[in-house]
Formats: sequence, structure tokens, C-alpha cells
Amino acid sequence: MSQTVTLIRSADLSDVAEYASAATAPAEARLIFRAGVCPLYLDGCTAGVGDYAAQASEAMEDLVTALRAAEAELSDVLSTRVLVASSKQSDLVDAWAVNRDAFRPHDVPSTLMGVTILGYTDQLVEIEAVAAAID
Repeated sequence: MSQTVTLIRSADLSDVAEYASAATAPAEARLIFRAGVCPLYLDGCTAGVGDYAAQASEAMEDLVTALRAAEAELSDVLSTRVLVASSKQSDLVDAWAVNRDAFRPHDVPSTLMGVTILGYTDQLVEIEAVAAAID
């Protein structure tokens, strides 16, 4: 578990959401902003065509790789935004479940959004993250 990130919960807010309501990092922390992680293989092809969970899983693997390159890990993440190209709530939930399970027990504050379209051919999922690390 990260010594940098503090997850915040409030008894004055619903506990139905499966994540903390906020997160903080100390002033001396180095912030890491990971632009949208796309479910792309090294050759640029989209992974898991037509499969929301498979694309979320590939994006999470790529997020872990990017964080490692920045000398951080999932427990250093302050927040995520999961973008899903669908108007069906069940598709959003499929992608969300992968995100939630990957972060357990670090239930990072997250936003789940249905969007019209994403940038790559056949892309259904994209994950943004902000992390904090202390050198």
C-alpha cells in the first residue's frame, strides 16, 4: 500500500460507490499524469475488438507499465477516469469492474463516463490516471 496517497471517506456521503470519495498526496510528492491509456498492442492494433472487459484489461496492463516507467504503482494512483464508448450502462459496468478489481484494495476515486467515440479504430475503453510518488 502506498505511503504517499491517502484515501478519504466521508460518513456524510453514500457508500454505494465502490471507491473512496477523495484522495490526497503530500506537498513534496511528484505528480504523474497519465494521459488516456488506450488498449493497443505494441504494433498499434486495438486489443479485444468488441469486448469492453478485454479492452479495459489491456488498458490496465498498459497503465501498470506506464506507472512502472515513472517509478510508481497502482497504489500511488490518486484518481482515474474510465471512458467507455457506449450508451449502455452494462458496457460501462463491464469496463468498470476491471478497473475496480485491478485497484483492490486501493479503491481510488474514479469517474466512469460513457462517451460517443474514442480515438482509435475499434477502441471502446480508455483509462486516465493521476498518481503521486515521493522520490
